[in-house]
Amino acid sequence: MATNYTKYAQLINASTNYARRMKHLSNRIFGEVAIPTNSKSMKVVKIFSARPLHTNEEIIHYYPRHVETHKLMLKLREYGLFRDEHQDFKEEMKRLRELRGKVKVWKRKLGEKTEQS
Repeated sequence: MATNYTKYAQLINASTNYARRMKHLSNRIFGEVAIPTNSKSMKVVKIFSARPLHTNEEIIHYYPRHVETHKLMLKLREYGLFRDEHQDFKEEMKRLRELRGKVKVWKRKLGEKTEQS
């Protein structure tokens, strides 16, 4: 014995005018595309039916953990497990500058008061 649902499903799949109009109405009720459209229009429908990006938690709260990553890299560099070539270069230039006697001396600003006055 067929249930009412299976009778309805068979009726929708039929090619009668009534079946076509019922399928159209069903699609409108359930928020689907009512009239068959081409692939370009379906792409637009798919974009608009997707969740808005400003409500997507994965996009809103995506900030790489720069501070923690930097501290981790410094610690790994201390242990010798990570090679920071830029920092190595800066340290080597500082060492060579000290060997030449060209150590930077920071001068006070003109407007500052001295401790003697």
